[in-house]
Amino acid sequence: MWKHYYTVTSVAEALQLLAEHGSKARLIAGGTDLLIELERAQRPDVETLIDISRLPNLDTIQRYGDQIRLGALVTHNHAVASPLIAEYALPLAQAAWEVGAPQIRNRATIAGNLITASPANDTITPLWALGASVTLASLQGERSLPLSQFYTGVRRTVMRPDEMLIAIDFPALAADERGIFIKLGLRHTQAISVVNIAAILRFEGEIVRSARLTFGCVAPTIISAPQAEAYLIGKPLTDEVIAEAARLAALATTPISDVRSSAEYRLAMAATLTKRALRALRSGEERRGYPESPAMLWGNSAGRAAPLPQLTLHDDQPIQTTINGKPYRLSGAHHKTLLRLLREDAKLVGTKEGCAEGECGACTVFLDGAAVMACMVPAPRAHGAEIVTVEGLAHGAERLHPIQQAFIELGAVQCGYCTPGFLMSGAKLLEEHPAPSEAQIKESIAGNLCRCTGYYSIVAAFKRAAELQAAQQA
Repeated sequence: MWKHYYTVTSVAEALQLLAEHGSKARLIAGGTDLLIELERAQRPDVETLIDISRLPNLDTIQRYGDQIRLGALVTHNHAVASPLIAEYALPLAQAAWEVGAPQIRNRATIAGNLITASPANDTITPLWALGASVTLASLQGERSLPLSQFYTGVRRTVMRPDEMLIAIDFPALAADERGIFIKLGLRHTQAISVVNIAAILRFEGEIVRSARLTFGCVAPTIISAPQAEAYLIGKPLTDEVIAEAARLAALATTPISDVRSSAEYRLAMAATLTKRALRALRSGEERRGYPESPAMLWGNSAGRAAPLPQLTLHDDQPIQTTINGKPYRLSGAHHKTLLRLLREDAKLVGTKEGCAEGECGACTVFLDGAAVMACMVPAPRAHGAEIVTVEGLAHGAERLHPIQQAFIELGAVQCGYCTPGFLMSGAKLLEEHPAPSEAQIKESIAGNLCRCTGYYSIVAAFKRAAELQAAQQA
């Protein structure tokens, strides 16, 4: 899929490689979009990947005065788990929660979501409404520009081939501001938006003093609705005002018909979502439905990357990794995914390939403590990493993991193909939530598909596993 793979130890090193390889190189952190495109031969010009996923100090969320800064390696799950984002940038937290499934959110970065530049990418919409800016770095220096000036069309940005997005900045919501993000998809999870909206209003009592409305999936880029925003200023959010604002907002959109929706439906839903957003802000219910203690599937790692290995990895050197507590030296796997490395080189075939694009969860493994989709991780990322597969769940030859025992007791194993992925998700859930609620159980398996449609037994097995684990630890 690629010719050369570099794991860098500094931003300066990444910028040097970008300058040397130009348009034939791409940075990779989460890689949840890029790897699919490479697998489908949609990026024939890309020959070199530059892995920045373990650079230090780029996965932080910090506040400086009234500004919040996201580092380039902040993942969607980092945003979901951040009290700072939940309190002062709720629309971004809500959008991050809507992206993919836990295994995807543990890898996918918000910076990568912005760079992919699809109008259906959820986090762009709230960041646009928040007035975000991005900082781009190259060997020539840094430049910052508003997110509204970053895009030139569908999947097109102003970034040069030698530039790296190193930070995202935006103002924290003020005490008199409230915001919300709402997404319409074709299913509850793992869905690409049909339409999405971010709404941020400043109130003086019941009167709107400023308004920002942004929409995704209704134009070539994210758009705002200035006519509707201007109309709201100076008015209370009565039903009549909300209806008119929704009508004006829909007029700002230029939707198309595609496999997910007709243009007419998107137009109608832009108005409908505007009404829902404004009603929620009027009643102060913008946080309704946002999870207080979600299933992250990152255990005790908090989604932080392991330190870089001391060994430098070149294309002709073996990948040195630890799988299920055992050291491995694997040659010839530099141009594969982690899934193929595990199955073909490590000969651990418990990890299954179902979709090869992060949809089914059959390939779920633990990478440095966090659950990920192995089909969406490049094999060289295993260098110096700790990996656990389904073969490593049992405690020795005689004692199964509680989740394995529960699946046997309750008959949660059906055709069995999806079972390894469910077991991995369940084991990681029990690590971070020893007594999970049913909501947390369902959140944890949002990225795991059972084509036998047997989720009742699976959910019951998760509950039973919690009981077995508690009994073992008593």
